[in-house]
Amino acid sequence: MRSNQRTIRTSGTIAGVGLHTGNTCRLTFVPAPADYGFKFVRTDIEHAPEIPALLENVTDVMRGTTIGLNGVQVHTVEHVLSALAGLGIDNVRVELTADEPPVIDGSSLPFVEVLEKCGVEEQGEARRILVLDDVIAYRDAARAIDIVVVPSDRFRVTYMIDYQNPALGTQYTSLYDLESEYISEFSSARTFAFLSEIKMLYDAGLIRGGSVENALCIVDVDLERVELEDLKRLLGIAPDVKISPKGIVGEKNIRFPNEPVRHKVLDLIGDLALLGMPLQAHVLCARAGHGAHVELVKLLRKEADKQALRRKYSSGKGAEKWVFDVTAIQRILPHRFPFLLVDRIVELTPGERVTAIKNVTINEQFFQGHFPERPIMPGVLVVEALGQAGGVLLLNTAAKPDEKLVYFTGLDGVKFRKPVVPGDQVILKVEMLFFKRNICRMKGEAYVDGQLAAEAEMQAVVVDR
Repeated sequence: MRSNQRTIRTSGTIAGVGLHTGNTCRLTFVPAPADYGFKFVRTDIEHAPEIPALLENVTDVMRGTTIGLNGVQVHTVEHVLSALAGLGIDNVRVELTADEPPVIDGSSLPFVEVLEKCGVEEQGEARRILVLDDVIAYRDAARAIDIVVVPSDRFRVTYMIDYQNPALGTQYTSLYDLESEYISEFSSARTFAFLSEIKMLYDAGLIRGGSVENALCIVDVDLERVELEDLKRLLGIAPDVKISPKGIVGEKNIRFPNEPVRHKVLDLIGDLALLGMPLQAHVLCARAGHGAHVELVKLLRKEADKQALRRKYSSGKGAEKWVFDVTAIQRILPHRFPFLLVDRIVELTPGERVTAIKNVTINEQFFQGHFPERPIMPGVLVVEALGQAGGVLLLNTAAKPDEKLVYFTGLDGVKFRKPVVPGDQVILKVEMLFFKRNICRMKGEAYVDGQLAAEAEMQAVVVDR
């Protein structure tokens, strides 16, 4: 995978109607500086508001991916993002004169062709790439959706759809090399819908710009002649348009025998661009869609955040076994001897949960007086250790965490269930329950030998150092 970022050399424009809104839109790709990413810019609105194409700005995933910010939205961005990511471009400003990019033929190929004419320019800054070391999985049992992402030496996709009807049935495809296969094998695959869905989608305010020219309409039900004629009028289909032997309304030339599943790969590549960086891994999808793609990006973002923190704070030694050693912890927390009560961070999901270790030895200063004849770690210090572990959770929650301190403001439900003595290894598990406006609430549990030793719900405030 390339090491440096890229943008386009010159601007390029394409125009048409949006698939769901039916609004006419002129889209212009504009070169952008390094680390800009992809931003959609509504030039039809005063002050031309920008919407970064990132996970946190996703507002809807019904039959397409919609992003929005401060009440301004752009619908169906996945085909544009797919073209950009598929060509290995990192930074582009996407200017629009309406709220949805033009659908053109229902694939990403028209955008690819414009971008190829613009040319590509390498930039000096390095790419941030998410390289997976462990398996990440997403499952929706109710909808039989399974996505598994496994480590790989390059970005790959294996995709399967199974609609359990004779009109489409089960289809499968694989992408082994993005650079050599995306344009020829996937970019021209068109979006699709079932005939049984058309009226429902139209009644829901969607597919206003849809037609047999920009989408595959797959016949999956037997319709009376009157119903079929109504659908033709609804979509502006000429009365003499027939249903092909392959079960496609008005379609004679299928681009690929498995065109629908190839379009799913196209959509996935576009939705993965919401991560904000390229992914180096093998993604295996079964029966997924935009909603599942976005849920996967959420999991990938957590892994990316974790890796970013590790790069920032870790000493690099033993990184395959734990997240932060004590040297890294001292760069994160302000506590020092004799009050640093966390020795290692072994698991971290920034802003959500952390697992840490405190190794208790007879050399701890507090054992001199608590108690000399029967040494027991003071319960308040066990709770303090939980609080220090919880402070790590603020690394990706508070702005400029290196410049912050965490003060306890309250403790609830404090219970001590088992003494902690010299030789014990205390496992500290803390979960973030609430964080807003520098006020947080965390649930902490301390375990020794698998048994709960102490627990507490902690309230704290984040202040400047």
